Amino acid sequence: MSTVASLKDLFSSFLLTELWKGLALTGRHFLSPTITVQFPEEKTPLSPRFRGLHALRRYENGEERCIACKLCEAVCPAMAITIEAGERQDGTRRTTRYDIDLTKCIFCGFCEESCPVDSIVETHIFEYHGEKRGDLYFTKEMLLAVGDRYEAQIAANKEADAKYR
Repeated sequence: MSTVASLKDLFSSFLLTELWKGLALTGRHFLSPTITVQFPEEKTPLSPRFRGLHALRRYENGEERCIACKLCEAVCPAMAITIEAGERQDGTRRTTRYDIDLTKCIFCGFCEESCPVDSIVETHIFEYHGEKRGDLYFTKEMLLAVGDRYEAQIAANKEADAKYR
């Protein structure tokens, strides 16, 4: 290191130039309007393609849409989906078990894209939590309940995004 560079570093550290640069930056932004969002009361806009909590949908007649093709289970890179299928009395195949472990899920949306009947969807719900690991293990009944509760919102989001698919 040269002598000039050493002297420059010495004067820089002695005069506290980094501190004064930081204080100048703080002063420039001190009186500008804040952009802080008060989260529970104020909501920020979500992207139309936001992927949140999963839900299983039903047809208008109340029958579940899932035909147990297991494409979502096969395409899931995190292996977070577990499906077991059974045959009904009328000969059609339906799921007897459909579980998603949200602690494993990476919310990639592959399950939703692979579903031929739009059964599994990812909603715009991001305000959910679990106090234990088991709380984020969603069973078929829990996923159907989420789908029943938010069906109007899910259908509107699907319709708004239909022209891009």
